[in-house]
Amino acid sequence: MKISPATAPVWINANPSFKRFDGRIVRYLSQQVPIAYWEYHQTLDEASSLDIALTLLHDYLKSKSELINLVGHGTGGLLGLLYARRYPHRVKSLTLLGVGCSPAIDWQSHYYQMRKLLPCSQEMLLARMVQMMFGHQDRTNVLNLIEILQQDLYTAPTAHSLYQMDRIKSGGVSMPMMICGSENDGIVDFSALQRWSDYLKDGDVLRISPWGHHFFHYFFPEYTGRKIIKFWQNVEWQSRISSELIGSEETGYRFVN
Repeated sequence: MKISPATAPVWINANPSFKRFDGRIVRYLSQQVPIAYWEYHQTLDEASSLDIALTLLHDYLKSKSELINLVGHGTGGLLGLLYARRYPHRVKSLTLLGVGCSPAIDWQSHYYQMRKLLPCSQEMLLARMVQMMFGHQDRTNVLNLIEILQQDLYTAPTAHSLYQMDRIKSGGVSMPMMICGSENDGIVDFSALQRWSDYLKDGDVLRISPWGHHFFHYFFPEYTGRKIIKFWQNVEWQSRISSELIGSEETGYRFVN
């Protein structure tokens, strides 16, 4: 699979406090092909808006002269999905990690819903979220992860709040799409991943690993990375075949089995 830096797949990160969980798989992928890493960091003075992040992502990607493979986890994947729907002519393929068929449902939507229903402190609720996202952890890890989640509440764009919960239309995109998830993810559970089956086209891929919770790509970077590379290879192969067929039609030749 030959990819130049100019056409490198773009990893989208809209959760800067989760960047450490991207490192392993991004390093693995970058050993196979060039990878571009785009990151959005929302400041405390900014409104929490997916549209702002989407505009900035477009400002970055519109300089690309070729179609681009987009990949992202969580909110980064959601931004990739919204971008691919809005600008399909700029996207070659879309890979979503930890994004369910109802794409607006993320860890923050779970958190705000629990805050409405349960008379608990923020720390207790975030400890529950740690269990849902990472499984059982010792007390030291729980405290460290609570701090990371607190940071994400302030630095990741979202339309969720105590006052309202955002909804984004279910469904896929026109270009090839790959969905990756984990069976024991407490945020995007097995049924949320399985519902993608209703929207998959020929060539789309739904890959569910048995373990890894919400950050399965952190715990199993090589396994997940190999599946993504294979998907990109198939996209390139299909694109090359389509180009050859179009070329043969234009020149008057046709392929015979």
